[in-house]
Amino acid sequence: MSVGFTSPGSPLHCELDDAVAAIGQLLEVARAKGLAVVYTTVSYGEGEQAVAKAFIAKVPALLSLAEGSPFTEIDPRIAPLPHEPVLNKLFASAFFGTSLQSLLAAHDCDSVLVTGASTSGCVRATAVDVLQNGYRLVIPREAVGDRNSAAHEQALYDVDAKYGDVISLEESLSWLAGLPAGSKREAVAR
Repeated sequence: MSVGFTSPGSPLHCELDDAVAAIGQLLEVARAKGLAVVYTTVSYGEGEQAVAKAFIAKVPALLSLAEGSPFTEIDPRIAPLPHEPVLNKLFASAFFGTSLQSLLAAHDCDSVLVTGASTSGCVRATAVDVLQNGYRLVIPREAVGDRNSAAHEQALYDVDAKYGDVISLEESLSWLAGLPAGSKREAVAR
Protein backbone atom coordinates (compact mmCIF):
# COMPACT_ATOMS: atom_id res chain seq x y z
CA MET A 1 0.00 0.00 0.00
CA SER A 2 2.25 2.74 -1.21
CA VAL A 3 1.25 6.39 -1.16
CA GLY A 4 0.99 6.17 -4.96
CA PHE A 5 -2.22 4.20 -4.46
CA THR A 6 -3.57 5.94 -1.35
CA SER A 7 -2.89 9.61 -2.17
CA PRO A 8 -5.60 11.54 -4.04
CA GLY A 9 -2.75 13.42 -5.77
CA SER A 10 -1.53 10.28 -7.54
CA PRO A 11 -2.77 9.15 -10.96
CA LEU A 12 -2.92 5.61 -9.52
CA HIS A 13 -5.15 6.63 -6.59
CA CYS A 14 -7.82 4.23 -5.37
CA GLU A 15 -10.29 4.91 -2.56
CA LEU A 16 -8.48 2.80 0.05
CA ASP A 17 -9.09 4.33 3.48
CA ASP A 18 -11.16 1.33 4.62
CA ALA A 19 -8.57 -1.11 3.27
CA VAL A 20 -5.75 0.76 5.03
CA ALA A 21 -7.70 0.60 8.30
CA ALA A 22 -8.25 -3.15 7.82
CA ILE A 23 -4.56 -3.67 7.09
CA GLY A 24 -3.74 -1.79 10.28
CA GLN A 25 -5.84 -4.25 12.28
CA LEU A 26 -4.18 -7.22 10.57
CA LEU A 27 -0.71 -5.79 11.22
CA GLU A 28 -1.49 -5.37 14.92
CA VAL A 29 -2.37 -9.07 15.30
CA ALA A 30 0.45 -10.34 13.05
CA ARG A 31 3.05 -8.29 14.90
CA ALA A 32 1.74 -9.37 18.30
CA LYS A 33 2.15 -12.98 17.15
CA GLY A 34 5.68 -12.35 15.83
CA LEU A 35 4.68 -13.38 12.30
CA ALA A 36 6.69 -12.34 9.28
CA VAL A 37 5.46 -9.08 7.74
CA VAL A 38 6.76 -8.11 4.29
CA TYR A 39 5.91 -4.97 2.32
CA THR A 40 6.26 -4.28 -1.37
CA THR A 41 6.46 -1.06 -3.32
CA VAL A 42 7.07 -0.16 -6.93
CA SER A 43 9.86 2.26 -7.83
CA TYR A 44 11.35 2.90 -11.24
CA GLY A 45 14.78 4.38 -11.80
CA GLU A 46 16.04 4.70 -15.38
CA GLY A 47 17.30 1.12 -15.48
CA GLU A 48 14.09 -0.28 -14.01
CA GLN A 49 12.05 1.68 -16.57
CA ALA A 50 13.93 -0.12 -19.33
CA VAL A 51 13.26 -3.51 -17.70
CA ALA A 52 9.54 -2.80 -17.22
CA LYS A 53 9.10 -1.05 -20.56
CA ALA A 54 6.14 -3.17 -21.71
CA PHE A 55 4.30 -2.82 -18.36
CA ILE A 56 4.84 0.94 -18.31
CA ALA A 57 3.69 1.19 -21.94
CA LYS A 58 0.44 -0.51 -20.91
CA VAL A 59 0.03 1.60 -17.74
CA PRO A 60 1.87 4.92 -18.28
CA ALA A 61 0.70 6.19 -14.87
CA LEU A 62 3.33 3.84 -13.38
CA LEU A 63 5.89 6.52 -14.25
CA SER A 64 4.55 8.48 -11.26
CA LEU A 65 6.34 5.83 -9.18
CA ALA A 66 9.74 7.22 -10.07
CA GLU A 67 12.68 6.41 -7.83
CA GLY A 68 12.73 8.90 -4.94
CA SER A 69 9.10 9.95 -5.39
CA PRO A 70 7.00 10.15 -2.22
CA PHE A 71 4.47 7.98 -4.08
CA THR A 72 6.83 4.99 -3.64
CA GLU A 73 6.76 5.23 0.17
CA ILE A 74 4.47 2.96 2.20
CA ASP A 75 1.39 4.78 3.50
CA PRO A 76 2.44 6.13 6.92
CA ARG A 77 -0.75 4.84 8.54
CA ILE A 78 0.57 1.30 8.05
CA ALA A 79 4.31 2.01 7.89
CA PRO A 80 6.76 -0.86 8.26
CA LEU A 81 8.72 -1.32 11.45
CA PRO A 82 12.52 -1.15 11.08
CA HIS A 83 12.92 -4.95 10.87
CA GLU A 84 10.11 -5.42 8.31
CA PRO A 85 11.50 -5.60 4.75
CA VAL A 86 10.17 -3.47 1.92
CA LEU A 87 10.80 -5.19 -1.41
CA ASN A 88 10.86 -3.21 -4.63
CA LYS A 89 8.99 -4.83 -7.48
CA LEU A 90 8.76 -3.78 -11.10
CA PHE A 91 5.77 -5.85 -12.13
CA ALA A 92 2.42 -6.92 -10.69
CA SER A 93 3.42 -9.99 -8.67
CA ALA A 94 5.27 -9.56 -5.40
CA PHE A 95 7.23 -12.72 -6.27
CA PHE A 96 8.52 -11.79 -9.72
CA GLY A 97 12.07 -10.42 -9.53
CA THR A 98 12.07 -10.06 -5.73
CA SER A 99 13.41 -12.04 -2.78
CA LEU A 100 9.92 -12.77 -1.40
CA GLN A 101 10.19 -16.54 -1.89
CA SER A 102 13.48 -16.61 0.06
CA LEU A 103 12.03 -14.49 2.87
CA LEU A 104 9.01 -16.76 3.23
CA ALA A 105 11.24 -19.85 3.28
CA ALA A 106 13.54 -18.26 5.87
CA HIS A 107 10.53 -17.71 8.13
CA ASP A 108 9.19 -21.26 7.61
CA CYS A 109 5.93 -19.89 6.23
CA ASP A 110 3.29 -22.22 4.87
CA SER A 111 0.59 -19.60 4.24
CA VAL A 112 0.52 -16.06 2.89
CA LEU A 113 -2.07 -13.40 3.66
CA VAL A 114 -2.16 -10.82 0.85
CA THR A 115 -3.42 -7.26 1.20
CA GLY A 116 -3.11 -4.11 -0.89
CA ALA A 117 -4.00 -2.63 -4.25
CA SER A 118 -5.05 -3.09 -6.83
CA THR A 119 -7.15 -6.21 -6.47
CA SER A 120 -7.36 -6.88 -10.20
CA GLY A 121 -3.66 -6.24 -10.78
CA CYS A 122 -0.97 -6.71 -8.15
CA VAL A 123 -3.13 -8.57 -5.63
CA ARG A 124 -4.40 -11.06 -8.20
CA ALA A 125 -0.96 -11.62 -9.76
CA THR A 126 0.57 -12.18 -6.33
CA ALA A 127 -2.29 -14.50 -5.36
CA VAL A 128 -1.62 -16.76 -8.35
CA ASP A 129 2.08 -16.86 -7.49
CA VAL A 130 1.37 -17.62 -3.82
CA LEU A 131 -0.33 -20.83 -4.91
CA GLN A 132 2.25 -21.60 -7.62
CA ASN A 133 5.00 -21.33 -5.01
CA GLY A 134 3.27 -23.88 -2.79
CA TYR A 135 1.69 -21.66 -0.13
CA ARG A 136 -1.86 -21.48 1.15
CA LEU A 137 -3.42 -18.13 0.23
CA VAL A 138 -5.72 -15.94 2.32
CA ILE A 139 -7.07 -12.57 1.17
CA PRO A 140 -9.12 -10.53 3.63
CA ARG A 141 -11.84 -8.99 1.45
CA GLU A 142 -11.79 -5.66 3.32
CA ALA A 143 -7.99 -5.30 3.07
CA VAL A 144 -7.76 -4.99 -0.72
CA GLY A 145 -9.05 -2.38 -3.14
CA ASP A 146 -9.24 -1.31 -6.75
CA ARG A 147 -10.23 1.74 -8.81
CA ASN A 148 -12.78 -0.40 -10.66
CA SER A 149 -15.40 -2.11 -8.48
CA ALA A 150 -16.38 -4.65 -11.16
CA ALA A 151 -12.74 -5.66 -11.68
CA HIS A 152 -12.29 -5.85 -7.90
CA GLU A 153 -15.24 -8.22 -7.48
CA GLN A 154 -14.27 -10.34 -10.49
CA ALA A 155 -10.70 -10.74 -9.24
CA LEU A 156 -11.86 -11.76 -5.76
CA TYR A 157 -14.33 -14.24 -7.27
CA ASP A 158 -11.62 -15.70 -9.50
CA VAL A 159 -9.04 -15.97 -6.71
CA ASP A 160 -11.54 -17.58 -4.33
CA ALA A 161 -12.62 -20.08 -6.99
CA LYS A 162 -9.12 -21.15 -8.08
CA TYR A 163 -6.21 -20.00 -5.93
CA GLY A 164 -7.02 -19.46 -2.27
CA ASP A 165 -9.50 -18.25 0.29
CA VAL A 166 -11.12 -14.82 0.18
CA ILE A 167 -12.55 -14.32 3.66
CA SER A 168 -13.82 -11.49 5.82
CA LEU A 169 -11.57 -9.28 7.92
CA GLU A 170 -13.13 -10.77 11.04
CA GLU A 171 -12.34 -14.32 9.89
CA SER A 172 -8.80 -13.24 8.93
CA LEU A 173 -8.15 -11.67 12.32
CA SER A 174 -9.45 -14.79 14.05
CA TRP A 175 -7.28 -17.03 11.84
CA LEU A 176 -4.17 -14.94 12.57
CA ALA A 177 -4.91 -14.89 16.30
CA GLY A 178 -5.10 -18.69 16.26
CA LEU A 179 -1.71 -19.18 14.64
CA PRO A 180 1.27 -20.14 16.78
CA ALA A 181 3.70 -17.35 17.58
CA GLY A 182 6.72 -16.87 15.26
CA SER A 183 9.57 -19.31 15.58
CA LYS A 184 12.39 -18.89 18.09
CA ARG A 185 14.74 -18.35 15.17
CA GLU A 186 12.63 -15.37 14.08
CA ALA A 187 12.52 -13.95 17.58
CA VAL A 188 16.32 -14.11 17.85
CA ALA A 189 16.81 -12.52 14.42
CA ARG A 190 14.76 -9.50 15.38
